[in-house]
Amino acid sequence: MREHILDVAEELFATRGYYGVSIRQITQAAGIDVALINYYFGKKLELFRAVFDRRTEILSNWRTEALNATKAEAGSPEQSLEEIIRAFLLPLKIAQESGDAGWHHYLALLAHVITSAEWNKQLLPKVLDRRVGEFIEALRDRFPHARDEDLHWCYQYISGTLALTLAQTGRIDRLSGGLCKSTDFATAYEKMIPFLAAGCRAICGQEAG
Repeated sequence: MREHILDVAEELFATRGYYGVSIRQITQAAGIDVALINYYFGKKLELFRAVFDRRTEILSNWRTEALNATKAEAGSPEQSLEEIIRAFLLPLKIAQESGDAGWHHYLALLAHVITSAEWNKQLLPKVLDRRVGEFIEALRDRFPHARDEDLHWCYQYISGTLALTLAQTGRIDRLSGGLCKSTDFATAYEKMIPFLAAGCRAICGQEAG
């Protein structure tokens, strides 16, 4: 029952946002009594946190595994900039390949949280902010002479590009007259990697090796 409530709430929060969804709407969609949400989660805010946290730890661990896997494949701790970016953009790969509607809902919710001044302060520090250092250090290994602020700006641009793509606003569909689709994660993923790598090199300068 707890997972059922989380699944229903996840879809509603992903499509309408936190303030666009009431507890009563969640209970009606889930076909349950309000008392069950109170029993499992308490207030709506705690339910929202539970929805977000459920997949965040999983995603964070997958990213770390992807980042470390490229080192193991290379047989040395050194890895290419493209490999580092590819590991960070793993959510796009998940969205592209997963047949689980729940992951699509979560990733839309993740985009909302990342770009919200309110929610990123409340929800990101627990897991995602704590793991950012892994990617900053990977970038530092590639750009040993770069300033710390430049490495963080690179992370900011990578994170922002990912969030906008996951949000699937449909704007690129309108602007391109249908030539591009905001739901085309496969194309977004492939084009984003060289684009972001070129930007990092322009900002951070000479790479190691």
